[in-house]
Amino acid sequence: MSGPTAVVFAYHDVGVRCLKALLSAGVQIPLVVTVADDPRESRWYASVAATAADYGLEVIAPATASAADLEGRLRALAPDFLFSFYYRSLLPLGVLSSARRGALNMHGSLLPKYRGRAPVNWAILKGERETGATLHYMVEQADAGDIVDQLAVPILADDDAREVFAKVTVAAETILARSLPQLIAGTAARRPQRILPGQYFGRRTPADGRIDWACPAREIHDLVRAVAPPFPGAFAEVGGERWEIHRTRVSDRPAPRPGSWLFGVDGGLYAACGGGGVLQLLSAWSAAGSIDLPRLSRTLSSRPAPLG
Repeated sequence: MSGPTAVVFAYHDVGVRCLKALLSAGVQIPLVVTVADDPRESRWYASVAATAADYGLEVIAPATASAADLEGRLRALAPDFLFSFYYRSLLPLGVLSSARRGALNMHGSLLPKYRGRAPVNWAILKGERETGATLHYMVEQADAGDIVDQLAVPILADDDAREVFAKVTVAAETILARSLPQLIAGTAARRPQRILPGQYFGRRTPADGRIDWACPAREIHDLVRAVAPPFPGAFAEVGGERWEIHRTRVSDRPAPRPGSWLFGVDGGLYAACGGGGVLQLLSAWSAAGSIDLPRLSRTLSSRPAPLG
């Protein structure tokens, strides 16, 4: 093969865009390793397997090769680089060491912030106003290797996780495209990271989407945005019925009385939250389907209903 070679471990939109960035730069890719889709998840993102097949690249999933076989295959290929783009598993040292010039990962945050799982969701949940993507070398500890490049993107007040993920995907593609010439030339920057307590975040589960109406309105809004569909969604018990809250907006409307209440004004449905803040509910669903919020607003305009 002519030109630099790279084995790519990839999944999701970031995986597709970064795979295409490598091909556009003339990098030769003898093997793509991806993840089999989870049937329990709704796949709303692009397929690395389909993209690799479209380019005539060999693609495998972990189920088709044992760890030992994969390491042996990589040692035989001896690629210049190994890249991980939103691959769902931590790669062992035996795999990382197969790359002659380095193994690099694209992470969806501005490291060292939000190391670990679900970085976009965590950044929104924590009320961040920016996040981004980071290209860094891989070492045995997750998201801890030297940083090559970063690019920040804004998180607007009402952005949900899917919208922010789209921005992070563009940032990842941009970083990789502008870093490749230096990586190939051996002149890319390397900035060491410090490992400090509290920087790692774990996997989120659907149960983490439960709303506590005693929390401030902004915190509840951030939770709703962080887990909005296609993620599992925020939920709460309202009038003895489970509601999924898909979209909200922080309102400057005053609460009708102290405490947590659901009330209606001018066709809008509002939740009075902890600390006196108010949240407008813009999309909510029950087991019966979409809830008619304007109709409920009219019902509750004269008699607010307690929440929680």
